[in-house]
Amino acid sequence: MAEISASDIPRHGWVDRFMPDGLAPYARLARLDRPIGTWLLLFPCWWGTAMAWAADPALPVGTGLALACLFGLGALVMRGAGCTFNDIVDRDFDGRVARTADRPIPSGAVSVPQAVAFLAGLLLLGAAVLFSLNTAAILVGLASLPLVFVYPFAKRFTYWPQLFLGLTFNWGALVGWTAMSGSLGWPAVVLYVAGIAWTLGYDTIYAHQDKEDDALIGVKSSALLLGDRTRPWLAGFYVATILLLALAGILAGLPTWIAVALLAPAAQLWWQVRDVKLDRPADCLTKFRSNRYFGWLVLATIIAFGVLSRTGA
Repeated sequence: MAEISASDIPRHGWVDRFMPDGLAPYARLARLDRPIGTWLLLFPCWWGTAMAWAADPALPVGTGLALACLFGLGALVMRGAGCTFNDIVDRDFDGRVARTADRPIPSGAVSVPQAVAFLAGLLLLGAAVLFSLNTAAILVGLASLPLVFVYPFAKRFTYWPQLFLGLTFNWGALVGWTAMSGSLGWPAVVLYVAGIAWTLGYDTIYAHQDKEDDALIGVKSSALLLGDRTRPWLAGFYVATILLLALAGILAGLPTWIAVALLAPAAQLWWQVRDVKLDRPADCLTKFRSNRYFGWLVLATIIAFGVLSRTGA
């Protein structure tokens, strides 16, 4: 019978097969073996870029593609930096939770000084990406740093660390729009709030994996606060997500029937709310990971409207 592990670290994956032993713990520290977090950080950047492009037919597609590549690299690096910082801060908590006890720092595979040096290297790479953008986008990006610092501590003082994650993870919607258009605009702000509502939903689902351990060690989450009331709250978060996405599109000058076009991503969110088994950690993880499909559906919708605006349809 195969060994069953509570760990969240994938075994026998590409890191185990191809990564040198000395580098594998750092790949795991940066969560390179679990890309869903990178996707969730990246999609708001791509949404903001694509919506600015869709809103202004004069903006060239080549600029959008170049920014998309930059944001892909930036999301990979900064997600790794965020996870490293989070693991440094949470090393004592992680050692007391079955799902996280064998992460690189609590297991001893990476020391705290080594993790700090690795974090510094990732931050330098992230800074290189940010400073390749226009001045307005650089300033918007730098404004997110206080949120990046506060988020790992949020579970200690509020039952809504998911809100702080949403504030942090969706900042890319503001940066993407500004990098593409040259200035910040209200459509980007509404898109940012839509992303926060989305994060409140998917990260509450994710938090249900750890609710028993969290209660034992004294950290807070929306899963613990909402308990049996979680499902209607999820519905509320996701309805707000779709309505705000539609409003962002309309404010950007896209046709009002974008609200109809968003029914496909809305169906994906409804499936999560309807089918999630909140007392089954494996199912919570499956629903959480499925949000990459939602991200692609929203991106495809925005790009389709940009194409239509350029063809005169």
